[in-house]
Amino acid sequence: MPDTATLSVKFQISIPKAVRTAHKWRAGQEFAFIPKGTGVLLVPVPKPDELAGIAEGANAKDYRDRKDRF
Repeated sequence: MPDTATLSVKFQISIPKAVRTAHKWRAGQEFAFIPKGTGVLLVPVPKPDELAGIAEGANAKDYRDRKDRF
């Protein structure tokens, strides 16, 4: 059975410890809520320094820019 949480009267949810530990989430971390059908995805927002190097080795050949659109 998946871990569950209950929405408080202050509209807060505590993320179960097993989930926090598995994803290494910490207090103060920022999250984005993305609507998906009848549910919502909870996605951590990466810090700029965590994004460094993610496009390393990317090939810009055949990259389409807005200039070539009609």
